[in-house]
Order: sequence, then structure tokens, then C-alpha cells
Amino acid sequence: MKEFFKVTDLETVLDYRTEFPRVGLEQVPLPEAVTRILAEDIVADEDIPDFPRTIVDGYAVQGASTFGASEGNPAYLAVTGSIAMGASSKFEIAPGEAARIATGGMVPPGADSVVMIEHTEAIDDTTIEVYRSVAPGQNMIAIGEDINRHAVVLSKGQVIRPQEAGLLAALGKQQITVYQKPVVGIVSSGDEIIPISKTPQVGQIRDINTYTLAGLIQDAGAVAVPYGIVRDDFEMLLEKCTLALSHCHMVLISGGSSVGTRDFTVDVLSALQDAKILVHGISISPGKPTILARVKNKSFWGMPGHVVSAMIVFSKVVRPFVEHLAGQSGTEDSVLRLQARLSRNVASKQGRVDFIRVRLRHEGSRLWADPVLGKSGLISTMVNANGLVQIDINTEGLDKGALVEVVPI
Repeated sequence: MKEFFKVTDLETVLDYRTEFPRVGLEQVPLPEAVTRILAEDIVADEDIPDFPRTIVDGYAVQGASTFGASEGNPAYLAVTGSIAMGASSKFEIAPGEAARIATGGMVPPGADSVVMIEHTEAIDDTTIEVYRSVAPGQNMIAIGEDINRHAVVLSKGQVIRPQEAGLLAALGKQQITVYQKPVVGIVSSGDEIIPISKTPQVGQIRDINTYTLAGLIQDAGAVAVPYGIVRDDFEMLLEKCTLALSHCHMVLISGGSSVGTRDFTVDVLSALQDAKILVHGISISPGKPTILARVKNKSFWGMPGHVVSAMIVFSKVVRPFVEHLAGQSGTEDSVLRLQARLSRNVASKQGRVDFIRVRLRHEGSRLWADPVLGKSGLISTMVNANGLVQIDINTEGLDKGALVEVVPI
């Protein structure tokens, strides 16, 4: 017997993430690691830098030799040599002495700071005037100041960005252990859906959802695998879903999640081995008639057929599951949120979480969020929007001028 719309709150739905195992691990060359999810803690096995080095062109000195120096009362220092790039010094710096040094060079023993060349003037080949004092440690990086040996510098579950790749390069890491990319299958269902290469006849629409969902899946760091369009036929849908489940970590079926005599999603799930419906209906709008099922150890989603609903459900509900599968940690903390003022009143019903499409704009020094209104079948409303505002389950609308958090889309 089918049981529809025993609505589950959003927080409970998201808690189901932990019921699904993460994907496996693989090693990739460092140049291919950017955007991947780190699968192990990275512990530094050396200090970076492992020698004191200057960050400016100038002279290595003892800071005390420059104390009180000014344009009217310069300090006079003896130049005892120069430091070649990529080489260590064969002499020490004593009080009253200086050595020429270029950016990145090794600060010689005895020196504890570097005077910028702009603050000096050569009197002759062996003497300089210094017009500004420097404190110990100024204009140089000490051993281990960037990275300390034995420190955990990157944590399991982090996304590897270009800056993390640079840190890994600094430590000489050529092969990186990362999580595999989750593979997410997409099945479009409905007699009215046709390929985008065809011209719609009366009552037909092109398959928008495969392309919007594929883009969202790729943006979440996973691999999207479209399985085409399936008519409202139980056997055909069962065969296609079985195929997708055999090759993918997660499957999305677009359409077939609402109450209707020709919706076969629940029938198909019931026919699959070791399947259990966890959610059929979420207290959100748009996207209430969303299905989540567990088939063996894989998640199977019945997505709304309307494109706006499907996109918002993926962004706010399905994406956290994809990120969990991919091994990503701290995803909620990493979501960018902008503060803006609402430009008009927005209605909402208590008992559900509403997601409102907005367009952000600057007016003077203030950021405004203009609601983009429209029905859930209008792709243009998502094109015109660049953010979402969440209205909580116990809030009955928002007033013009209210300060809201906007998640960019």
C-alpha cells in the first residue's frame, strides 16, 4: 500500500546522510587534485621554510644596529659581503655590519632582520647609510614560521583549492589520497518529456531537468550520468532504475514523486531488492513531494518534475548527501551567506521551510534582495535569481526591510 506525504522536516531528512557510506579512495597526481576532497590528514614532515629567508631586497643586519636611525641621523653599517640566491652564507653578521641580500635569499647567521633597500644609500662599496630602523624579525620569515614540522596542516574532508595544492607542493607531495568522485545517475520520466533535439508537440516539453541537475551534480564535485527519458511504464522504469543503481552511488529520478495515477516511482522502489522509503514528502516549499529511499546502501531520490522545485531540492537537500558521499566535512560552515535587506513583503506559511528566490543588488552602501516571484515550472525565475532566502518553519512571512541571509546560487 502506498503511503504519501507523511511529511518529514528538513533537519530530519538531512540527518539521514550518515546512513549512506562514503565513496572509496584513490590516489591522484597533485596537478589533478584541485577540487578533490582530501581523504587523510596531512602532517608536515619538515619546516617551511627550513632556513630563515628575506621577503624583500635589501641588507641583512642585526636590528639593534639600526635602532634610532632616521633621515636626519642615519646609521652607518659596514657591508661585509652578499648572499647568493639558493646558497648559504659562509660568514656571520656582527653588530654594525650588513650583507646584501635579494628577496628569497637565506638570512646569514648573526642577522635577525632585513633593511629594505629603499631605506638605505650606498656611501661606497663597503658602507651604507640606513635611514629607518628595523626590529628583530622584520622583513624576514623565520624557520617554520609558515609551516611547523609535525603540525597537521590540512585535514581529512577538506576541499583542495589552488592554495592547498600550493601547500602540498611546498611539502613535496606528488601523489594525493582523495575520495573518489560520487557517480550520480539521472533518470527523466514522463510521457510528456522529449529530448531537447526534438520540437515539442502539444502537451510536450523538452527535458530540462537532466541538464539542470547534471550541472548541479558537477558543481557539487560529483559525476553526472544521464540515463535518458523513460515513459510512464512500470517495467521500463524499473529496468532503467535497476541499471542506474548498479553503476551509480546515487540515483535521481525526475518526475513521478507526486500523487498521481501514472506515477510509478513508489511502485518501482517497492519492486527493488532491499529498498526502504525513508521520506515521502518534506516540509519545504517548493519541493514538498520529494522521495528519499535507501536501496541496499545507496540513496535513491524521487525529484519534483517542475524545474525550479527540482533545482532547489537538489541545492538544499540532495547536495548535502552528495557532499557526504564525497567525504567532504564542514559543508554547512563553508556555505557563503550574505546579509541583505528584503525589498518587499514576502508571505509564508508556518509549518514548512520556504525557499525564496531573490536577485541581489547594491543601492548605495546597502545590499538589497529583490524577491523573484513565479511558479515552480518557470526556469526563467531561476535564471533571474542569484540567491535563495530561507524562511524558517515557524516564521509567517517576512516584512520589507527585514535583514535576511542570502545563499548565492
